Amino acid sequence: MYGRVDGWDMGEDRTPETADTPESVASTEAVIENTPGQGRTPEAERIEPAAPDEFGLVQVWWGDGKGKTTATLGMGMRAAGHGYRVHVLQFMKGGASSVEAVRGEYNAIDALPGMSYENLGHYGWHGMADGSDEAQHEAEAQAGLERAREVLTAASEADLGSPLDLDGDPEDGVHMLVLDEVLYAVERDLLSEDDVHDLIDAKPADLELVLSGGHDEPTYLEKRADLITNVRKEKHPIEDGQRARRGTEF
Repeated sequence: MYGRVDGWDMGEDRTPETADTPESVASTEAVIENTPGQGRTPEAERIEPAAPDEFGLVQVWWGDGKGKTTATLGMGMRAAGHGYRVHVLQFMKGGASSVEAVRGEYNAIDALPGMSYENLGHYGWHGMADGSDEAQHEAEAQAGLERAREVLTAASEADLGSPLDLDGDPEDGVHMLVLDEVLYAVERDLLSEDDVHDLIDAKPADLELVLSGGHDEPTYLEKRADLITNVRKEKHPIEDGQRARRGTEF
């Protein structure tokens, strides 16, 4: 396997005209020094409990495009791969009739050390006249709020500067908490903006808090969040009648 630096193959035979000189070696070493991984090919390592050095930000993922949950779960997987403890709390996760009762991400999370999930909602979307129980949506959103408070309180009491048991309960502390669709719950008036502000205020300094969901811009979080990403739709196959597909939407 060859690596490339500055246009030439590091593994190639070079003529005397391109042989190493002090200047070329220094230049090459400088390029490699600035290359992620020092020019090495990354390899998978065994996941061992660890603690993040720089967690503590508030992230917001919103927009009318597909990929908000996908992005946050991918980030959670990345954190878990470093040995950090991650918990995903979904306030609601509905879908069309083509969506099945078991989602692929639940199976994957269950098999991944250090990452866990809870779904406090039920199938269907509030306000969509899809036959799901509206009052139940509201009650479950409130239950999700209380559960989020519990997990944040537990994290405040844990030592997040130390590794956590990868198979431990969320009550033992987590390094990253993903509140999936919490912004949608606010958008549907199931929760209030102040509820989300209170969750942010309750966040311990070393916990990474990730909020996702909703199509409306959460302007109430502009001064509270460190990262805000608008996942914008340019084109979606649903517009051509494509139903949700196993492995991409669920």
